[in-house]
Amino acid sequence: MNILVVEDESIVAKDIQVCLRKLGYEVIGICSSGEDAIEKALEMKPDLIMMDIMLKGELSGIQAAAIIRETHDIPVIFLTAYTDRDTVDKAKETEPYGYIIKPFKEIDIQTAIEIALYKHSREKVVKKERDFYYSLVEKQDSVDMIFVKANQRLVKIKYEDIYFIEALKDYVVINTLERRYTIHSTMKDIERKMPEKSFVRVHRSFIIRLDKIKEIDHSNVVMDNDKKIIPVGGSYKDLLQERLNLI
Repeated sequence: MNILVVEDESIVAKDIQVCLRKLGYEVIGICSSGEDAIEKALEMKPDLIMMDIMLKGELSGIQAAAIIRETHDIPVIFLTAYTDRDTVDKAKETEPYGYIIKPFKEIDIQTAIEIALYKHSREKVVKKERDFYYSLVEKQDSVDMIFVKANQRLVKIKYEDIYFIEALKDYVVINTLERRYTIHSTMKDIERKMPEKSFVRVHRSFIIRLDKIKEIDHSNVVMDNDKKIIPVGGSYKDLLQERLNLI
């Protein structure tokens, strides 16, 4: 495994390099700034990046990691001496694969790397499966259904049976009246797959089927049958009103 180290303290960077080589990993480069890290990630395509949060230059490690996440599929482990809530919250937004607190031990690095690489490999498998399932839908003559994986099987769900879709961290839950189907996906991907004429996003965590709405009460939507109450986000109210058949 090839690892890129991003650390602006030369002594610490050298210690990390020695530790990684001892563990059997290849250090293909050492950077001291976020800008350099982004350039090296594109040029060297490492299997993993170990990134200090506080770096020289205009970009912090968190900002650099966010850009790398958007442009490359490379897992990042943060190295930091900072454990305050503000730093941790900002780091979480980039969805790192690990967070190592300085000073660290060899076992800390080894454990973090093994977990990060395993998690990344599993995500690639899940993404490949998800893309395959989506391709099945796109190739169908009929576009009134979607396939989801449940209990190691592909299950057909008709769009007309879906009441609402809810985001739960790294997963999305498709709710019908009888069942809930949990899949590893994002709301953005699911929203793209749902027919625009029938579904509308009303909240960062909810997509609903328009003909399943029973009533709208202030900033909430009440769904038919199960009486599920779904909040309407402020930025989605205008879109919902545009899609409703008002008289």
